[in-house]
Amino acid sequence: MKKVAIQGFEGSYHDIATRQFFKDEETELICCETFGEVFATLKSDSNVIALVAIENTIAGSLLHNYELLRESEVVIIGEQKLRIAHCICCLPDEDWNDLHEVHSHPVALAQCEAFLQRHPELKAVQADDTALSAKEIKEKQLRGHAAICSVHAANLYGMRILQENIETNKHNFTRFLVVADRWKADELRAEGISQQTDKANIVLSLPHEEGSLSQILSIFTFYRINLTKIQSLPIIGREWEYMFYVDVTYNDYTRFRQSIDAVRPLTKELKILGEYKAFESNR
Repeated sequence: MKKVAIQGFEGSYHDIATRQFFKDEETELICCETFGEVFATLKSDSNVIALVAIENTIAGSLLHNYELLRESEVVIIGEQKLRIAHCICCLPDEDWNDLHEVHSHPVALAQCEAFLQRHPELKAVQADDTALSAKEIKEKQLRGHAAICSVHAANLYGMRILQENIETNKHNFTRFLVVADRWKADELRAEGISQQTDKANIVLSLPHEEGSLSQILSIFTFYRINLTKIQSLPIIGREWEYMFYVDVTYNDYTRFRQSIDAVRPLTKELKILGEYKAFESNR
């Protein structure tokens, strides 16, 4: 059985993504309140794997998680993409006419803004987690309260689903990274996870000189390395200098490593955060 740390609770979208990535295996969830706690768990127990949200098609990148990745010694071994679909649920014996509050994570509330505007009688209340909102309403029997969460969470906690797919944008996806201690990553690769890689995450810093970034991009182009994402974050205490987090895909691993060897001398710092198999929807 694999121990997997997530931010959130059973029934959360992290939980669903974990089940999908490890769909043929038994997992034991370690539920953490914050992403910092997730990485602290990884540091304290090298047998733990973690699944961490890194970006959403609507909300954008989770910038703090990039920093947590860079500062840790863990490596990325895979990714999972999940369609985010929200429902509204309540206690089993209640209905629309009984409700006056709806609880959920602030991001989920924002993603259901159009639905909430159509229901001005419902006061939106921010909570720490989507699944936890449903769990607390059921356990505390909070009458008149509804939760916005996944269908999985509503069913898990025995809530009544009033309406599904209430999110404003139906093309709402979150990408999660699967990370582990380096020793654990080697063990997982021996089991067959990410033995054949075609994607990598890199973090690098560059001299504050004209054309430094364009030089790097030109080298990747020469080696036919496809940049799927580039995210810059300022380096605290070093004015106008940035860390660049780069996602690349490749068809030839040897050419990828050659591109890294060519790029490295032009950087002040370069670290490969992980090499893995890109997400495939039909996996």
